[in-house]
Amino acid sequence: MAERLLLVGFGNMGQALVRGWLAHGRDARTISIVDPHPDAREAAAALDVVASAGWPESVRDRDAGPEVVLLAVKPARVDDVLRDYRALGERSLFLSVAAGKTISGIAAVLGPEAAIVRAMPNTPAAIGHGVTALCASNRVSAEQRALCTTLMAAIGSVEWFDDERLMDVVTGVSGSGPAYALLLIECLTEAGRELGLDPEVAARLAVRTVAGTGLYAEQSDADAAQLRRQVTSPGGTTEAALDKLMSEGQLADLIGRAVRAAAKRSRELSS
Repeated sequence: MAERLLLVGFGNMGQALVRGWLAHGRDARTISIVDPHPDAREAAAALDVVASAGWPESVRDRDAGPEVVLLAVKPARVDDVLRDYRALGERSLFLSVAAGKTISGIAAVLGPEAAIVRAMPNTPAAIGHGVTALCASNRVSAEQRALCTTLMAAIGSVEWFDDERLMDVVTGVSGSGPAYALLLIECLTEAGRELGLDPEVAARLAVRTVAGTGLYAEQSDADAAQLRRQVTSPGGTTEAALDKLMSEGQLADLIGRAVRAAAKRSRELSS
């Protein structure tokens, strides 16, 4: 049987993870969920996964306890949850998807011997197309790193970082990035509507263009700048548009400032 997993918190990200694990063939019997909210436990039951409001009995048994405790709760609740599960710190891997909670902050509660991995997934994980950044403490073994890769790959791609400080940059690029892409969709939709398109048609054009371009870039061997040049004919419509967007580097500067602001706020929340 596969590794036993204890998932603490069954909100949007927790549910995305479980759906991904089950879709990739994990036995539901290897998963236990803890969430105090009845609707969350109902959602777990709909997936045939056992959920409880507090510690399941299997966790109390040292021989049958989980190999991985995955924390999928709000950052404000992390310390309280960690205190509840501190007894597992000597034998379980703790994998946290709580935004802004550092490895040292988690270790301060669990103890210095705890094996801890910090993860930063993003919202497309809900449909299996997320990207997750991972960073491990020095107590995490190669086998545990491989297990974390497998667990998080169920909701998309995975990138490992050795320097935890880069997790703040990741937050600015991919953690908050879906909001930037959605803002672009909003702006394209509104521009189309203002110029006479039916709002629903404009929205479909914007969504499918952004989604399709992402897939196109992902599947191409060329980088984004090369692809952009390929679709920009001299004197054409795209060039006319890009002259506005790229005038004096304004868009590049704005995006750079946006990412730096998100990274700065991430550092502040982590301190």
